[in-house]
Amino acid sequence: MSKTSVSKGRVVVGMSGGVDSSVTAWLLKEQGYDVLGLFMKNWEDDDDSEYCSTRQDWLDAASVADLIGVDIEAVNFAAEYKDRVFADFLREYSAGRTPNPDVLCNAEIKFKAFLDHAMALGAEHIATGHYARVRGVQTASGSQYQLLKALDLTKDQSYFLHRLNQQQLARTLFPLGEIPKTEVRRIAQSLQLPNAAKKDSTGICFIGERPFREFLNRYLPTKPGPIKTPEGQVLGQHQGLSFYTLGQRKGLGIGGVKGQQRDDGTADAWYTARKDLESNTLYVVQGHDHPWLLGQSLRAQDASWVAGHPPEPGEYSAKTRYRQADSACVLEGIADDAFSLSFAENQWAVTPGQSAVLYAGDVCLGGGIIV
Repeated sequence: MSKTSVSKGRVVVGMSGGVDSSVTAWLLKEQGYDVLGLFMKNWEDDDDSEYCSTRQDWLDAASVADLIGVDIEAVNFAAEYKDRVFADFLREYSAGRTPNPDVLCNAEIKFKAFLDHAMALGAEHIATGHYARVRGVQTASGSQYQLLKALDLTKDQSYFLHRLNQQQLARTLFPLGEIPKTEVRRIAQSLQLPNAAKKDSTGICFIGERPFREFLNRYLPTKPGPIKTPEGQVLGQHQGLSFYTLGQRKGLGIGGVKGQQRDDGTADAWYTARKDLESNTLYVVQGHDHPWLLGQSLRAQDASWVAGHPPEPGEYSAKTRYRQADSACVLEGIADDAFSLSFAENQWAVTPGQSAVLYAGDVCLGGGIIV
């Protein structure tokens, strides 16, 4: 790409120190934007620990900014993160649900606190290294912005962005939505970016790679109770319902319990299937396709629609977890901020607290929290 002689205006790029946001900043500079990098610090309770890489990420982001010739500054959103994201995260886990903090972080921090900060710096747009696209369209009621899947469907992150609204999308650029991840890596290597070979981050910084139960233990009390089969047989003891998620296979502590065995002496694995908060009982079942793990309908609340209003009832597709293929469904029962979905095929381990996200082809319509 060649630089244009006239600036397209100021864009503030969220630079995390990773390869995606680094290439995003370079692409926008090449396209003629006045680029300012912004490094967000969203967690500081224990960032001196081995699990949170904030310091190294800042060094990587600053090194890239220096190499590609853009200014960068750091901003601390830790207080906002704790109030708007982490408090909700703990509330959901306390209620026995499994929240997705990345969805809330995008809606409350990256596209709210960060967007507000960028506008105060005189920016016309913000940009991130997310794999998604924004498209302006004309409708009967006027112009509108659509959120679309990335062209590289293996990296598409529209699921995590489904709570963005018209005002946020109007100000947002997603340059990586148009190119495959392999091309992003190639660009980084050709520019000799210091983080060209850096592994993609997984999960959320405040947990990092640490043992999840150990982390939650610091904030939520343990409340042991029985682990039972659907027939009522007690197999062991759980540490607290908050620490388990539906479909969980590892970390149940009942690996030696064989249950139903095949003729060759092998047995199916155990999976978390239900949580009974009243009796503080964790129910487990044997086998990936046990009926308790399968369902064809769900109810969601706290709905958020990209267009500002719900779509018409009818046939769509949906995801009930991020790494999942779209499943054909029917949208119905839309009331206030809730809706129901019924699926053509069984869905596996539909988990309260996770997001059900609705699509019409490549267009992400929005979604809600599974109840």
